[in-house]
Amino acid sequence: MRRTASPSRDTPFEEGLAPQAEMAPRVAVAITTVVICGFFAVAVTYVLQAGYTTLGLVSCFALLLVLMGLQLCHSFPSFMPCAVSRYRRWTLAAQVLLTYAPFGVFGAAWLGMPGFLAASSLLVLRTALGWLAFGTVVVTTGALQFAVGFGVGELAYNCVATALTGLVVYGVSRLASLIREVQTAREELAHLAITQERLRFARDLHDLLGYSLSTITLKCELASRLVRLDPERAETEITEILQTARQALADVRAVASSYLHMSLRRELDSAESLLRTIGIRTEVRAGVELPPGPVDTVLATVLREGITNVLQHSKAQHCVIETAEEGDHVRITVVNDGVGEERSIFHTAAPGAGGSGLNNMTTRVEALGGRLTSGVREDGWFRLSAEVPRQAGVCVAPDDERAGVRVPPDDEPEAAALPGR
Repeated sequence: MRRTASPSRDTPFEEGLAPQAEMAPRVAVAITTVVICGFFAVAVTYVLQAGYTTLGLVSCFALLLVLMGLQLCHSFPSFMPCAVSRYRRWTLAAQVLLTYAPFGVFGAAWLGMPGFLAASSLLVLRTALGWLAFGTVVVTTGALQFAVGFGVGELAYNCVATALTGLVVYGVSRLASLIREVQTAREELAHLAITQERLRFARDLHDLLGYSLSTITLKCELASRLVRLDPERAETEITEILQTARQALADVRAVASSYLHMSLRRELDSAESLLRTIGIRTEVRAGVELPPGPVDTVLATVLREGITNVLQHSKAQHCVIETAEEGDHVRITVVNDGVGEERSIFHTAAPGAGGSGLNNMTTRVEALGGRLTSGVREDGWFRLSAEVPRQAGVCVAPDDERAGVRVPPDDEPEAAALPGR
């Protein structure tokens, strides 16, 4: 596996991943290097026992160092420059040459080298071709030894030693590589989990604050118009703005602590009150009661998004909200007649600016095994509908997390409904 630059670590958790992720591969590489060097040290003892001249010893040691470098290149390709790793077959060919050519000069002192070539064959070549090359190295080594007069016993011993050396070096090299791959995968999974949590946080902020900020903007506009005409009502609106801002802060804290629960019943009351405050004729047909849990929270969030869209992206005069139970599914539908025009009192969004609200809702609903649809009906009304299994997320905690919601413990207060309800 090619070594790549680590992603930036800008949180304490991410910084803590580095030592843990890098320790095991380093230990594995160190052990593998010691094993390879140990086998070469055995080859050095053969050379020293052969009684060569100084020139012969220097030449032999130089060849051994080159062979050890080639073996390390094949055992740890991720540490090699790209130019070297790209031509590993050529380095394998060089190892073949340096393994067999010196036999004529050094004889028995060179008996340990074919084992490294056998290991490199498995490391460099594809599986079938590698094992074929491995067997060829063992057989060829036996044939060379037989040709120079080795007995059957010595020949068998050296062939087995060659095979075992190749298997051991190949095994520890692959083990080190696999440990690096596993640790890299674990680090990537950890970063993925961090990214998913950030996306959850951003999604929750969008869904919660979009509604709150829309309400604050609407009521501020209304209060500014009423401050001279009806000071008492303007004061009431300002009080509700303050309550909404406080609730938005509470919602943000709930998102940060990952214990956010919203009540569909409360959201229905809030939506009805808010829409009627701004003069939209509202019908609420509540046909289902849900216990606290992921389904309740997700459907309440869908309702918030639907009402936010009514406030920001339409000029509705009539809105119908309906909840119903169909078999083992719960459905919520929000329809309005305001397709086509932006509500004029909002000036914060640039014309044509899109949002991610419906995408967020789709993610939440599908995480619970449900389905979300939206579009314009034949009569020109815009319809947003979400359908979720009633028991979704009740027993399986990961579903809650994927949906971006958590059920609070008994002593954790749920996020209260926004003011205006």
